Parts: sequence; structure tokens; C-alpha cells
Amino acid sequence: MNNNMHKLIAQFPANITEAFQIASEMKYQKPANAIHNIVVCGMGGSGIGAKLAVQWTQDELKIPVIFLQDYYLPHFVNENSLVIGSSYSGNTEESLETIQKAHARGAHIVGVCSGGKLAAFCKDNGFDCAIVPSGNQPRAAVAFSLIQILNLFFQLEFIQGNVLESVEMGRRLIVAEATEIQEEAKKLAAFLKDKVIAIYATSAYEAVAIRAKQQFNENGKLLCWQHVLPEMNHNELVAWGGGDNRFGALFLETNEEHPQNVKRIQFTKDYLKTRTDFVYTLNAIGNSTVERSIYFINVVDWASYYLSELKGIDVNEIVIVEGLKKFLEA
Repeated sequence: MNNNMHKLIAQFPANITEAFQIASEMKYQKPANAIHNIVVCGMGGSGIGAKLAVQWTQDELKIPVIFLQDYYLPHFVNENSLVIGSSYSGNTEESLETIQKAHARGAHIVGVCSGGKLAAFCKDNGFDCAIVPSGNQPRAAVAFSLIQILNLFFQLEFIQGNVLESVEMGRRLIVAEATEIQEEAKKLAAFLKDKVIAIYATSAYEAVAIRAKQQFNENGKLLCWQHVLPEMNHNELVAWGGGDNRFGALFLETNEEHPQNVKRIQFTKDYLKTRTDFVYTLNAIGNSTVERSIYFINVVDWASYYLSELKGIDVNEIVIVEGLKKFLEA
């Protein structure tokens, strides 16, 4: 496995280009039955690409999408369901179990992985499977799953191709702004050090906030959580009454918030500043939700890396996760 996380993060724009090439060579078969719902099975870094893909296309998708991050399959899944297994290794046990159950119910299945048991399952049962490059950690391969799922949606005519064009524009953006992104990431990393962090965004950027939490968890070994506005204002805002300088808040902001959410964000930040001295705003650049999301992702990826440097820890280390897998196999 390539453990050079610095190199892997730097390759994000190149990964997008490579992912588009893989997508251009895929031809998905049409489902035998009408699709009434989409179910995505994916955990952690393997599943976040799908969350981003769905969030970016929610204004186009005319059927519901749900995410499964457990061993259980909802009763409604049947022959009118498209079930996507997104597992970077192809061996994620939760996803494999739900995929097998979905197959038993006649669902149309598509895999996205680098190989493993999922690729073998799809081959044995005549299902399409997009194969992405292997050898990396799942969290460093988000571009591959994201673009394969967007391409699947496009080929099955759930969406138009505009979002794919926006991804390319996002790639160009982070290349052009590479120096500024590095500077912003270093400032953010310094803010994050020695705190427990709450990450806040509006609902349109929930997947980005989840991605940020995951990266700070794994790369920076930082305990943090995420929430979205306006929902946060109906519960978690009250909890900040017990806040102090052990905690910090990171706001992911754009220029497209609903006018009432603009007010909510300002009120929330003003209140939090009475409970902690550490409130940070990361403002996105870009001309679309997709571009701004890719900017956020790139800044956060770098910030999580620089945080590991500031803390003097191994950015790649996930010993406890590997230990859990061995425990489950016993």
C-alpha cells in the first residue's frame, strides 16, 4: 500500500482525470425492470463518494436514494431497486452482506471497487462492476468512486451530464488555486490543534461536512463531529451553553445559503463566540455547488495532513481499524 498521504492528497486532481478515463470505458447494462429506488451500500471512505454524488444531483434525481451503513437491508428493496455496492477493497463485510441480500430479492446490482469479493460476486452473477485503481487507502480514493457513480447515474439517464462538467471545473479550480489552498489548509490545521471540533454547514453541504469529519478523524486523529443548519439550531445550539475553550467550531460557508440560513449562521456564530474563543470560518470559492464542494474537500484534506504534522503523529496509521477487522474475523 502506498502510505505517502502527502503524495496521495496531491494526486487528487490527477485522480479526477483518471477516474473520468475509467468512466469513459464503462458501459452499464440497462436494468431489466423499472427502477423505483436507489440503495447505496458503502462504509467510511468507500461510501462518501456516493454521498457527494447524490447530494450534487438531488435536484435531478426523481427517485429516492438511501444509504446503508450496516448489515441490514430495508424490506422495500426488490426487483425495482438499484443497489450500488461501493467498497474500495471490495471486501467490506457490511456492504457484501447487504449486496447478497439484495441479490436474493432480485435487485439490480452495480459494484464500484478495486477488486476483492465484490468484483468476484458481480462477475459471477453478471452484474456490472467499475474497477478502480488499487493500493491506496479508501479515504484517498474518493475521486474514483464519486465519478463512477455519477457516470452510472448519467448512463442510466437519472441525470444530465452537467454535473460531470462541473467536476472538471472543480478540478481546474483546485489546480489554479493550489498555493492559496495550501495556505488556507495550514491556517486551518493550526486552529484545529488541541481542540474538539464541531463542523457546521448548511444541508446542501452535509456530505462535505461528513467528509471533513472523516478526514480529521483518520488523518489527524482528531475527535470531532458534524451537524447541519438549520437542524442544528433546533437542538445542538442549546448544548453550547456548556461550551468552553476545549471546543472549537468550524463553519463551512458559501455564497448560496438561503437568506434565513445566513441569519441563522450569523446568530449561531455570535452565540458560540460567547462560549469559546475558537470559531473559524472557511469560505468556499467556485461558481457552483460542485466546484465549492471540491474546494472544501481539497482544503480539508490538506488541513488534516498538516494537522498530523503539527501533532507529530502518523497520518496513515489506522491500527485500531485493522485490529477490529481481525477481531471480527476470529
